[in-house]
Amino acid sequence: MDFTRRETLVIGAAAAAVVTLPMPAMASAVDDAIAAFTGGADMGDSGVELDAPEIAENGNTVPIEVSAEGASAIMVLAAGNPTPGVATFNFGPLAGAQRAKTRIRLAGTQDVIAIAKLADGSFAKAQKNVKVTIGGCGG
Repeated sequence: MDFTRRETLVIGAAAAAVVTLPMPAMASAVDDAIAAFTGGADMGDSGVELDAPEIAENGNTVPIEVSAEGASAIMVLAAGNPTPGVATFNFGPLAGAQRAKTRIRLAGTQDVIAIAKLADGSFAKAQKNVKVTIGGCGG
């Protein structure tokens, strides 16, 4: 099948448009998930700790740890994933510690966000950018 120069440009422009369209939709999905969890309340910048690597050599198994003293729930989001909701950890009154450790899958370099609902009803947010390398080459 032979394409003219004009047809090639149209196909290339259409492909570029398709690639760029999901990004605003993902940002909207993250904002919607945060609004559903917090009910639109303001969030503080302290009170929750997010431990994630700066560079992950394998995006399929990225270790993270979240903790928030006195939290009743912690939600973890991966902003660049097609489905940003990763996990929500709920803690009862008899929980020994409000801490969770797991491995998550990241589609690429992106922000990982942790939001904690504290015992007093307020919310705290922590965010960290995780760079996912290709092939484990470290760059």
